[in-house]
Amino acid sequence: MSGEDYRPLRAGGAVLVELPGLDDVLTLLESLRAEPVAGMAEAVPAARTILIRPEGGTSWEALAERIAQRWRRCTGSDRERPLGPVQPVAIPVLYDGEDLDEVAHLCGMRREDVIARHTAATYTVAFTGFAPGFGYLAGGDPALYVPRRERPRTVVPAGAVGLAGEFSGIYPRSSPGGWQLIGRSDVVLFDAAAEPPALLRPGTLVRFTAVDELTGTPPSGPAHTGSPAPEDIDSTIRGLPAVEVLTPGPHALIQDLGRPGRAALGVGVSGAMDRAALRRGNRLVGNSTGAPALEHVGGGLRLLALRDIVVAVTGAQTPILLDGEPAEHSYPLKLPVGQELEIGSPEAGTYAYVAIRGLTAPRVLGSSARDVLAGLGPEPLGPGDQLTVGPVGAAVVLGETGPALPRADDELTLDVVPGPRADWFTGDSLHLLLSQAWQVTERSNRVGLRLRGDRPLERLRHEELPSEPTVRGALQVPAEGQPVLFAADHPLTGGYPVIACVAEHHLDLAAQAPPGARLRFRLAIR
Repeated sequence: MSGEDYRPLRAGGAVLVELPGLDDVLTLLESLRAEPVAGMAEAVPAARTILIRPEGGTSWEALAERIAQRWRRCTGSDRERPLGPVQPVAIPVLYDGEDLDEVAHLCGMRREDVIARHTAATYTVAFTGFAPGFGYLAGGDPALYVPRRERPRTVVPAGAVGLAGEFSGIYPRSSPGGWQLIGRSDVVLFDAAAEPPALLRPGTLVRFTAVDELTGTPPSGPAHTGSPAPEDIDSTIRGLPAVEVLTPGPHALIQDLGRPGRAALGVGVSGAMDRAALRRGNRLVGNSTGAPALEHVGGGLRLLALRDIVVAVTGAQTPILLDGEPAEHSYPLKLPVGQELEIGSPEAGTYAYVAIRGLTAPRVLGSSARDVLAGLGPEPLGPGDQLTVGPVGAAVVLGETGPALPRADDELTLDVVPGPRADWFTGDSLHLLLSQAWQVTERSNRVGLRLRGDRPLERLRHEELPSEPTVRGALQVPAEGQPVLFAADHPLTGGYPVIACVAEHHLDLAAQAPPGARLRFRLAIR
């Protein structure tokens, strides 16, 4: 093994392995999935890289060494990648896309030639991301490599078939997108109630077939079995109605600790922005620490007790009123039937959590978390929604308070570790990242905190970065040079270089930074 064909990079507490090409990615991926290395929680592939997430207290250094040993086993003269599915999934496509003529022009060929070349190739799902069920399909004809649209569409319909660079792809749901659209299909790419939920998973083979009309028939080859997966999706809410939402305010979601280990389906972890605050609230009311709770932003949340309940408010420092009387933050509160709880606008922090003793909620893929980017999990709460509770055996906990949280005019210091693409930036930019303050803008949300500094960061390298896996806390830098700090609902993969990653012990604190607050980054010792 030469030093040039394998390179471990640090991505927060995870290891980002850089390899020469897609075949190498699939070789290592299949080896890791067949026999995971010690301390490995999950492997997330992309075009030229694999992100290995650690479990427990496994260090970055130890995990990197074990993966290097595994890669050495995968190389050599007898190297052979295990075969994937023998029969490709056949995807019917009606080739009438809005960009088909433009693609033909860019490629210097007729529409018919584009269709013929697109249907002649056998593709491999290189990786998933962008949305649950979206597969990046590699192996197409190089003559069809075209750039993304200069101006992305605000809405691309579900089922649209597109081209971007070396990849083909099918949009599983309506969303913004910048791919060149050449057709459409009616194949169901993601169904949380099916097993497996995603039709296209890394390593799956795909063929496109041209049709004159779409019929909605299932594709041939390995696909959804159509069998329900009751352990992964539970649409019934067990328990008794206990709380009615009178007004939800601008943002009220059900959250828990998310759905780890689903990256192969194109599904991120999601979950509470401030995970420690959610755990603390659940302990205060006697729930398990990962139980669902309400995540709230902006004030104006009013809840009515339909039966005697116990609640606790944690996270952002907010005024709390029980029938108009002030109540204590981070303390179990008893609400008799008919009493109203009101949460005001935060005075410090951003995300407040209302834990309700025994709260039950629908689960999708093992979690009640609402992923706003993927559109998974219970819908946002609205007026008149009723929440239910079930039995809980644990006792409440008293006197557990959280850390002081930043206000809109505060300056906050966060520890960071170098990112996997720090070498894509000038030395001055690395110094600038750590020396100037970065203001949290109003455009921040659960996907990421958009930051603004007086001076943007400048790249040393300007070529396009192949999409690669990302982590919560990554500081990704778009072409404009203003970083985005990825939050709970960040995309699985991204195409901009990551200059640094916020250290794990500061992720919850970073999530609570309100618009207007200023962040300073400090290089962590370890």
